[in-house]
Amino acid sequence: QVQVVESGGGLVQAGGSLRLSCAASGTIFSINSMGWYRQAPGQQLRDLVAEIFSDDSTNYPDSSKGRFTISRDGAKNMVYLQMNSLKPEDTAVYLCQADVQTTTAPRFFRYWGQGTQVTVSS
Repeated sequence: QVQVVESGGGLVQAGGSLRLSCAASGTIFSINSMGWYRQAPGQQLRDLVAEIFSDDSTNYPDSSKGRFTISRDGAKNMVYLQMNSLKPEDTAVYLCQADVQTTTAPRFFRYWGQGTQVTVSS
């Protein structure tokens, strides 16, 4: 089994910064990618914030470029999201995901954390 746990959310003023952390643990054989999605209040969609792959390539939507930076620590199976110049529209539940191949399953599965709340005041 694989567990994904986020931390680092909180309340900040517009223009402030937060650093989110996510740890994947369990019977992990390999990780293809880890990333961050967010779900805004009242919304059903989970929008991609940033993703990083095992070769250290990254994927950012335009809304994240220049303000958010994703990084990883492969030895610890952790991923981080540094968020700067936060805006009220960044307010959302931020969820960590990990595409993981376990020691007992041949395919990759996407595992999700429960999310951490980020609130940006105007």
